[in-house]
Amino acid sequence: MIEIRKKIVVDEQGNPLEVIIPWDQFQHVAELLGWDLDDEARKDLKQAREDRTRGKREAFIDLDSL
Repeated sequence: MIEIRKKIVVDEQGNPLEVIIPWDQFQHVAELLGWDLDDEARKDLKQAREDRTRGKREAFIDLDSL
């Protein structure tokens, strides 16, 4: 689990409006969520997930082959 340093911006009534986090932590979260991936990479990951779900073993490379 990651710990995120943050600042919470509130309105006059104390209701939260925004959260500010350090840039390096934002980049880390973006990578974890896949926000940094292009459309082709997302398409490949979706296909790999479908192949795994269907048990399509021939779509994957054995780790020893890498």
